[in-house]
Amino acid sequence: MVLSPLLSNSSLSGCLRNLVRVTSMRNSVRSRHTRALPPTILSKIFGVNKGKAFGKDAATAGSDFQRSVNFVSPCLREELLCKLSEPVRDCCHKVTIVGTGMVGVAIANSLLFQRITSHIAMVDAFPKKLEGEGMDYSHSSTFIGDPKIEYDTDFCISHNSKVVVITAGVRPVKGETRLDLVQRNAEILRSIIPPLVNYSPNAVFVIISNPVDILSWITWKISGLPVHQVIGSGTHLDSARFRFLIADRLGIAPSSVQGYIIGEHGDSMVPLWSGVNVAGVQFRDIIPNIGLETDDERWYEIAKEVVKLGPVVRCLKGYSNTAIGLSAADIIMAILRNTQAIIPVSTLVQGHHDVCNEMFLSLPCAIGENGITQIIRMHMTEYEKKLFQASAGAVYNVQKDVKP
Repeated sequence: MVLSPLLSNSSLSGCLRNLVRVTSMRNSVRSRHTRALPPTILSKIFGVNKGKAFGKDAATAGSDFQRSVNFVSPCLREELLCKLSEPVRDCCHKVTIVGTGMVGVAIANSLLFQRITSHIAMVDAFPKKLEGEGMDYSHSSTFIGDPKIEYDTDFCISHNSKVVVITAGVRPVKGETRLDLVQRNAEILRSIIPPLVNYSPNAVFVIISNPVDILSWITWKISGLPVHQVIGSGTHLDSARFRFLIADRLGIAPSSVQGYIIGEHGDSMVPLWSGVNVAGVQFRDIIPNIGLETDDERWYEIAKEVVKLGPVVRCLKGYSNTAIGLSAADIIMAILRNTQAIIPVSTLVQGHHDVCNEMFLSLPCAIGENGITQIIRMHMTEYEKKLFQASAGAVYNVQKDVKP
């Protein structure tokens, strides 16, 4: 035969032996990197046979060709990538969001769209909703900086987070008292806080769920964390609304108005008119009684409107999420970037402004990588101080009947 002398050639036989070795190596590589994917919701919809050929000749289609030629395709990953080290599993700015309702999604949107973090983990008790949200974010990766998106019903997904955001909770039902709402949400916190702390003991916990002041206190008591690692979103959003309404009346940018609301995130919140200013010009220097009922320009009505804005938004659209999502992202950004920004958030106020009880209320605080680093000693009027103490009393009247 013509091939006989060729096969006797030592060079050619060596090539054939090398071909056999490469083929067996590629088969080994393929077996190592080929694994069965876990079933998903889609497998229930389309069934397990969605990859087979259709028609009466499906069983024999291509069989003659496969028998005659046995191709071994290379492993694309092995051929394309030359691995030098293991990738980092959890980056230094990982944020876990517990609860993927409207608020949780708004927070994730704010973090990802502003590129505050590139690693988000989401936890929720409803797997279909969670998988849908996770897939939606994953499919948009190309447009938002290729973030790492993880999602699971198991708290282990939160491992080694830098920030843990709590949005989980129940909404008030008709006829339910505030204490009833607190008790129901407290039960949820008792079940989710311990495992979250176990997986991320160094994380800063940011509480969004309402009533935020009492739930922040409960989180602190349950977690055993240092108080600076537990932050309630508090009156940060209320202060933003306050600044917007003032700016809207003046016809200037809201960011140019400096002013704070402190105390409870609720009906008893306290506007600090004594410190409101634009470009360093104190409003009190122009209108000494600004914010009081004796103010002829009725600026005090703005503070009353701030109290109503949250319920109004919820009444109009069914929920409020955009503003609180951006507000929470602002707090998280201060943590991840260690900015020491001054933000009015809920923290332990015992000993401040003659508050004797152990409780959380909002005061302007410096926020950095370890959470709250400083609490601003506000110089307020005696009238504002009395309002702050009254706010503390209103919150404590509910808190005192709650066991953490």
